[in-house]
Amino acid sequence: MPDSNITKRALAQSLKDLMANHPFSKIGVADICESCGMSRKSFYYHFKDKYDLVHWIFDVEFLQSIRGREQESSWELFQALCAYFYQERNFYRCAIRIEGQNSFREYFREVTAPVIETLAADLFVESTDREFCVTFFADAILSATLRWLSKPRPEPPEEYLDRLHRLLVRGARYVLEDLEGPTGAPETRRYI
Repeated sequence: MPDSNITKRALAQSLKDLMANHPFSKIGVADICESCGMSRKSFYYHFKDKYDLVHWIFDVEFLQSIRGREQESSWELFQALCAYFYQERNFYRCAIRIEGQNSFREYFREVTAPVIETLAADLFVESTDREFCVTFFADAILSATLRWLSKPRPEPPEEYLDRLHRLLVRGARYVLEDLEGPTGAPETRRYI
């Protein structure tokens, strides 16, 4: 198994290096293998395609690092995610531009959805329209995070998270106040 991880990490580093100078769409498996001195056979022994390699990088570098931290709040896990993205922003800035089937963006949505939904659900516990609010804010958080990461010079994660947290709390208060109007119908209120 250790040899397997050495090979996988070499392929991952090769892809990261290539993505620093080339669009993902222009990088082939042959390029990845040539860059680290491996054969295509080795690549396909470990990964089904280059998209699988991108997903593996996220799995190993982030998801495995948070295993065993289930006791932490969804906000703490989200903070860890943003800190990781910021540290690896050059790679992920390229990864989120990958489009189509198996894109990192879709994979990211899939694997982070439970954490983001829990985070949003914590804000809308009492809402009668909870499911809509949770879905809306989960989508908003994911989109905002991907946009933050794609900036040429994203603000430090602490600043981004502080702004996001303030906005989420104000948004949650606004939605809950509207839903608690005297007639049961949403009241007209000023925007945040």
